[in-house]
Amino acid sequence: MGTSVQVTPICGVFNENPLSYLVSIDGFNFLIDCGWNDHFDPSLLQPLSKVASTIDAVLLSHSDTLHLGALPYAVKQFGLNAPVFSTEPVHRMGLLTMYDQFLSRRQVSEFELFTLDDIDSAFQNVTRLTYSQNHHLSGKGEGIVIAPHMAGHLLGGTVWKITKDGEDVIYAVDYNRRKEKHLNGTVLESFVRPAVLITDAYNALNNQPPRQQREIFQDSISKTLKSGGNVLLPVDTAGRVLELILILEDYWAEHSLNYPIYFLTYVSSSTVDYVKSFLEWMGDSITKSFETSRDNAFLLKHVTLLINKSELDNAPDGPKVVLASMASLEAGFSHDIFVEWASEVKNLVLFTERGQYGTLARMLQADPPPKAVKVTMSRRVPLAGEELIAYEEEQNRLKKEEALKASLIKEEESKASHGPDNDLNDSMIIDTNNSHAPLDVVDPHGGGFRDIFIDGFVPPSISVAPMFPFYDTTSEWDDFGEVINPDDYVIKDEDMDQAAMNFGGNMDGKLDEGAANLMLDTKPSKVVSNELTVQVKCSLIYLDYEGRADGRSIKTILAHVAPLKLVLVHGSAEATEHLKQHCLKHVCPYVYTPQIEETIDVTSDLCAYKVQLSEKLMSNVLFKKLGDYEIAWVDAEVGKTENGMLSLLPISTSAPHHKSVLVGDLKMADFKPFLSSQGIQVEFAGGGALRCGEYVTIRKVGQAGQKGGGSGPQQIVIEGPLCDDYYKIRDYLYSQFYLQ
Repeated sequence: MGTSVQVTPICGVFNENPLSYLVSIDGFNFLIDCGWNDHFDPSLLQPLSKVASTIDAVLLSHSDTLHLGALPYAVKQFGLNAPVFSTEPVHRMGLLTMYDQFLSRRQVSEFELFTLDDIDSAFQNVTRLTYSQNHHLSGKGEGIVIAPHMAGHLLGGTVWKITKDGEDVIYAVDYNRRKEKHLNGTVLESFVRPAVLITDAYNALNNQPPRQQREIFQDSISKTLKSGGNVLLPVDTAGRVLELILILEDYWAEHSLNYPIYFLTYVSSSTVDYVKSFLEWMGDSITKSFETSRDNAFLLKHVTLLINKSELDNAPDGPKVVLASMASLEAGFSHDIFVEWASEVKNLVLFTERGQYGTLARMLQADPPPKAVKVTMSRRVPLAGEELIAYEEEQNRLKKEEALKASLIKEEESKASHGPDNDLNDSMIIDTNNSHAPLDVVDPHGGGFRDIFIDGFVPPSISVAPMFPFYDTTSEWDDFGEVINPDDYVIKDEDMDQAAMNFGGNMDGKLDEGAANLMLDTKPSKVVSNELTVQVKCSLIYLDYEGRADGRSIKTILAHVAPLKLVLVHGSAEATEHLKQHCLKHVCPYVYTPQIEETIDVTSDLCAYKVQLSEKLMSNVLFKKLGDYEIAWVDAEVGKTENGMLSLLPISTSAPHHKSVLVGDLKMADFKPFLSSQGIQVEFAGGGALRCGEYVTIRKVGQAGQKGGGSGPQQIVIEGPLCDDYYKIRDYLYSQFYLQ
């Protein structure tokens, strides 16, 4: 029985909704991706709320909202407390993406789904892995190994490989086969015959546009600027925008252009600061350039970083290029800039990715685009007049209530601390057992007070002592010193909020200081909204810079990987069905397309079992070193240990005779230098054979290069007379590949 594998889509099948999938391997539950969209609709997360408590680990593949946007909300509302794994760039860029999302919405609405503290809480315990790093799980996940590999779509983007008992489960969505300016292509093709491959059909029906796409991109921008217009590129926070920035930097440098380029998000400077330190995660050209000349591709010469729209408004008049978040135009700076620029014929809005379904960007990308759209303009304004007075009165009332509650609590604590257990050694308390103490100074609790004169009567036992209140401030001590009250050292929420905003763009994953100051404005404010009809007269162009493999590349890669079982997710119903039919014919006979919350069993059909090697067996095994490994023949019979586990035991009868075998694939190009190092004159002869010395020839006979990377039956033939050289060369060959 193979490793048990079940897949349950939480979100993102037969549509373009966010990605989130539950993958169970031998009872260990992985949540792979935890996405949300720019609508932030909580109803999409209902399936996740049902399984959040059962999740044992979370794997994040990319840093955009569609792959990790729901993580802060799930941690806060659903109690998702499983360990999270990602690459370093996905962690950092994802953190900034969520900061930008929150700040963008907080400025135009009373956004309360999550806070900056919730984002920090969700990301603070992420385990960061490097590419190809094997991480062995423990506890419930004992025996499971996870490893991230390059996906090529976003910086740090990941193809996850999960291995258990020698069987691989591969999760590969939104990968890119092509090499780009800042990223290499995916390594997905290096995997061969995994037990299960989970991949997406998002681009199955799309073919990559011609190579002239970059020329169209550059010419459209240049033409608009020369005609006096502005160019708006709605972009993501810290993903595909990096590729666009490098393209614009190179084009500006090549053509000596002077038009200003602005990158406007709440976290733009932090984004670029982080990216400068992530060069080892980028493409070969960028890393080699830095290694040879210390030239950092993201030391930007033509792009200016902005974190506030007022900075853009105060910029000099004239044509300009603005890359602004969000790409969906649902919120953020791009929304406001579009409303201002859309009515001008000379301007251009250039989309570089498909807008999310139901967003303003998707609407504008329709063919033909609408001539007018209704948008809601919202802004946060300070309170004034009667509203401000009413707000201040309400705040004062709340403060008085809080102060009254605090005083009552303090008084109760005070009374409790002045009970009969007070320290009798206090100088202000008289021992009531002392017969010399006057009765008229004894307090009703059994203590007395010095220097108090009472004339004419003795107070009744229920009266309060006629003196100013006295509170004992003597500290309690134990064997280790003064007793500490932990509550005195708890940081208040408001102090944490203040500290959380003092980011300063450091390397701890925080906000730009300027962006933080926007949120530190404590002036009372409100959100004012009004609906506008925008006449769309500007030019609208969509060019595919999403950095995803197209349909042709997807089919080629899947045919090469040739998984035993294939699960298709994330894509329209048409794209999913199209790719399913293709894969059934050309890739593998088991292709699954589950619905939301439908659990499918993709357990391997291999008859694989765990066995234990007994000490008695291993003590008689003779290993032979071949390259970096030691191997040996093992003749054994299967038995059971005391705890019922299968075990290999020494064979009870004489071992059967077996033929000699060659282990590994003999490569003539590798064997030639080895023979040369042993003092044998060797050269290639016709047909790829090796001529060794004067008389001996080595050649391979048989079939090789079978599909899947394996090889057919092969023989190594040594030709020549039986001489010293013949036996010497044969011994060298056996020493490298022979096992008796």
